[in-house]
Amino acid sequence: MWASFGIALSLAGTGLTWLPGHDMDRAFMFMGYIFTLSSAFALAKHTREIEARLVDTPLWGTVVWAAFVFAMGLTAWGLWRMDINPAFKSFLGVSWLFLVSAAFTLAKMLRDEHECAKATIEP
Repeated sequence: MWASFGIALSLAGTGLTWLPGHDMDRAFMFMGYIFTLSSAFALAKHTREIEARLVDTPLWGTVVWAAFVFAMGLTAWGLWRMDINPAFKSFLGVSWLFLVSAAFTLAKMLRDEHECAKATIEP
């Protein structure tokens, strides 16, 4: 899973590095990718805690879901409105979605690994 996450991060970074156009567009997309990535990890953690019956307050669940939806929506909007070649938009969009997917998978793998280590230590 680390390899998949690393590849996704490399592809997204490559797309952002070579992004044609204005520096402001590049900065917006970089912030959007970071916001999306951090909210994906927070959502994965929140979802796993609900599954494990570690209940947070209802407002926390709303905040986590709202942040993820907001991050995805703003990044998609920024990508859509950029005046760049459609092939480049497609590359950025696919690498962004691959990064989000890899983040969810990595979060699950790390949590499973942690729980397995805890189970082998406890009598």
